Amino acid sequence: MPGSKEIRTKIKSVENTRKITKAMEMVAASKMRRAQERMRAARPYGEKIRIVTANLSHANPDYRHPFLVTRDGSRKVGIIVVTSDKGLCGGLNTNVLRLAVTKMKEWETAGKTIQATAIGQKGLGFLQRYGAEMASHVTGLGDKPHLEKMIGPVKIQLDAYTEGKIDALYLCYTRFINTMKQEPVCEQLLPLTGDRLGAPETQWDYLYEPDAQTVLDELLVRYIEALIYQAVAENMASEQSARMVAMKAATDNAKSVISELKLIYNKARQAAITKEISEIVSGAAAV
Repeated sequence: MPGSKEIRTKIKSVENTRKITKAMEMVAASKMRRAQERMRAARPYGEKIRIVTANLSHANPDYRHPFLVTRDGSRKVGIIVVTSDKGLCGGLNTNVLRLAVTKMKEWETAGKTIQATAIGQKGLGFLQRYGAEMASHVTGLGDKPHLEKMIGPVKIQLDAYTEGKIDALYLCYTRFINTMKQEPVCEQLLPLTGDRLGAPETQWDYLYEPDAQTVLDELLVRYIEALIYQAVAENMASEQSARMVAMKAATDNAKSVISELKLIYNKARQAAITKEISEIVSGAAAV
């Protein structure tokens, strides 16, 4: 059994750890609320631009943007993987990276080549260790995503699709469901399918400046960027929720460890006292 001094040192160490995890839990809870607000605020914009894009695509059947055309025989696939820059958020990054690797192995088995874009430090490090062909990456987004930081890396994949270098583009991220549940998903971004874009409830047409083709070209790019921004916002909300839950679990575990260590300390202390009493009684009896 360890000595009393060693046990007291362990108790002090665990108490300090518990203070840190408790503070991190409170910080994550505060950031989680702001992240959820940003995520919900971005949804109306994404829905509105989807409706306008669907109206435009159906109002001009003579022109089909490359994003709307399904290609036969996909040879090369692009994938955008969204993760966090920091750890200590449970299995959040592990789950989405496991899903991404499963998809990549399926494509490799089918004879397809892959080029990847990483959003987040954890995903970048993993994909580099995995040996994936990296097209672009962006890290250090902070607690608030900024679209201008993501446009460059994302545009590399969009240009590759437009030029025919890749035949499909997928997006892997963690979808926020509620505070206790986050779901890793892998969705097809390009080509835009009917399920993703939808069809207008009524026929609409617009006045175009300069022309319908230019407007549709720009709008489809903005729509894809909005989808990626929404995915990053969902991933950040999921990250803070997972971190809050993980830090709460760590705090509770630290409390349990402290209780166990105190019990061991009290037993050791009682054993030492009993031993001293026994020695005193034995000495008195000998006299």
